[in-house]
Amino acid sequence: MSQPQGWPPRPPHPPPAPVPDALVAAPRPGLWWRCLLGGAALWCLAIVVTYTTQNTNLLPTLILLGSFLVPGCFTLWAYERYGQVLGAHLLFGCFVVGGVLGVLGASVLEYYLLHPSVLLFIGVGLIEEAVKAAALVFVLRRRPQVRGLRAGLVLGAAVGFGFAAFESSGYAFNALLTLHGLSLRDLVETEILRGVLAPFGHGLWTAILGAALLTDRRNGHFHLTRRVLATYVGVSLLHALWDSVNGIAVWIVYALTASSQQRALFDKGYIPHPTGEQRHLYTLVSDGGLIVVALLGLAWVVPLARRADGADGPG
Repeated sequence: MSQPQGWPPRPPHPPPAPVPDALVAAPRPGLWWRCLLGGAALWCLAIVVTYTTQNTNLLPTLILLGSFLVPGCFTLWAYERYGQVLGAHLLFGCFVVGGVLGVLGASVLEYYLLHPSVLLFIGVGLIEEAVKAAALVFVLRRRPQVRGLRAGLVLGAAVGFGFAAFESSGYAFNALLTLHGLSLRDLVETEILRGVLAPFGHGLWTAILGAALLTDRRNGHFHLTRRVLATYVGVSLLHALWDSVNGIAVWIVYALTASSQQRALFDKGYIPHPTGEQRHLYTLVSDGGLIVVALLGLAWVVPLARRADGADGPG
């Protein structure tokens, strides 16, 4: 409705007050575990509906939700615990951009540089940890103010968990496709296994490496100091050992329990059918090996996290 002539003009509406960054960036305490429980419930519901309806259109939802749930929630935990001052946009950028660049770079380098050998997993560890570090450097290249132990732990974990999420979605997709058609069971088992192991793998290793990179960052520049190089070699070896556990378990079981007939089949290039005792021993050794590697990583990152507890600001 137009105003009658002669009326005083209406005063303009005052602009909305700016919202402080802290109110935008800071999630509610404990949001990560509520997201984890709610996401797990949705994932289970997606499994039931997919199995009941046999609707293949739901498979991408199942793959993405199962692959991103644990890495995303633990990234949110790291943000709540140590990194709210960094800003959610930076954390999201490290998770998505760093994760995608990491898996793409690792795929290209492993395709051209790696060949089957006894040192294969060492090469995988060196390449994947290098590309994740390079992805972190790329994301932070125009943010010279971001440095220090706290920032390195949080943003390194974000890149590592992003890498793990995108990689897990690929493993889940491959598990779905079998010679006998689509296997929902293999998909679900793969996502459960990788979800349980996710907190002790890529996110942990890249958090350690990110802490070294950003602690030794000076004047906005990254430096390949002795600490950075030693940390890179250390996390790469942890990565290689993690990937080698299954093969080491097979070798240990073979060395301890193989019969003369099984050894003869191995010598001729055949894989003998394992006994029940051998399968149980393999499970024990492989699971125990993963626990040992996880404990080594935790023993490394926990002192860094305690130091970050006493740090002020982003570093």
